[in-house]
Amino acid sequence: MRNVYVIADNVFTPLGKTTAENFARLKQNSTALKEYHNKSGQYFAALFEPTEFLIGSSGYTKFEQLMIVSVKDALDRSGISCTDDNTVLIISSTKGNIGLLETEALSPALQERIGLSGSANLVAKHFGFRDQPIVVSNACVSGVVAVTTGMRLLRTGQYEHAVIVGADLISEFILSGFQTFQALSKQPCRPFDKNRDGLNLGEGAATIILSTDKKHEGNVRLLGAGISNDANHISGPSRTGQELANAIEVALKDANLSAGEIDFISAHGTATPYNDEMEANAIALAGLEIVPLNSLKGYYGHTLGAAGLIESVISIQSLKEGLFLATPGFEEIGVSRPVNVIAQQTQVRAKSLIKTASGFGGCNAAVVFGK
Repeated sequence: MRNVYVIADNVFTPLGKTTAENFARLKQNSTALKEYHNKSGQYFAALFEPTEFLIGSSGYTKFEQLMIVSVKDALDRSGISCTDDNTVLIISSTKGNIGLLETEALSPALQERIGLSGSANLVAKHFGFRDQPIVVSNACVSGVVAVTTGMRLLRTGQYEHAVIVGADLISEFILSGFQTFQALSKQPCRPFDKNRDGLNLGEGAATIILSTDKKHEGNVRLLGAGISNDANHISGPSRTGQELANAIEVALKDANLSAGEIDFISAHGTATPYNDEMEANAIALAGLEIVPLNSLKGYYGHTLGAAGLIESVISIQSLKEGLFLATPGFEEIGVSRPVNVIAQQTQVRAKSLIKTASGFGGCNAAVVFGK
């Protein structure tokens, strides 16, 4: 089976335009969360300034511009060409251009523009990708599933390189949906804490470029992945966590690693009562309860289809620098199966990590990275 290497990446958020800028701010414990108000009330979120990431009067929407800027930065440092037949583009998003419904009159053209395939084709054409881009839209596991899709395509030899980008923006439509669920916190979120009361939303994008070219043997590798669905409820997760545990176990087996060989967990950690409880159960069931973990939601909010990619890239950077970041908002464990939440930045020597994700509809996913 071919080895899959991470050869370039980008994180573009309100904290910074590159992975390096973001990680530098995170080491300073900076957060992008700010207080906002809409007609439904007060909330905290991590949002771009209105003029952020504009690339001129190009006809691209903000969502498409965000992906283009992120991909360009990663491509510029990857040394690969996206114009050959060996490179595939994979796009991850939950909502895409849905915000256009608030500003444009409904028409057939608008309906086509809202479709994720339309945005994917525009981004592919911008960079000159030859093959049809692949779109992954599976609730909040989309980013992790997109990485898994790229890994599997490369392992089979169908492609040599995969450019994987995830992005989402927060619209009134999205806000109202989460407010209707009563899922938003009126304070900065507190993953796994006993006083957690909901999530914060965020905007952002991230790109990971994978390759099977052996010249990258010194790079961090994507070792394995697992996906499952608990078929429990349209929005509520399984109470047992068994299905996420299954995804973790499949990912570990795929990576040829045991639970005892994992040094760090990048958790989904949304700070909702049910998600964190379920995830803690799953981590314990998978034999990882003593492994250090963090949640980055207190820095970025929940960035939906971009979350799995943003958090994977930041965690890979943690692996490279030997620095595990703190979990903002966490003070006292508040889940029934205690897990090892990192409360302070910690210098470590680590070789491997697992990134978990769960989402509406009962979807679960996990990926394993290692040196």
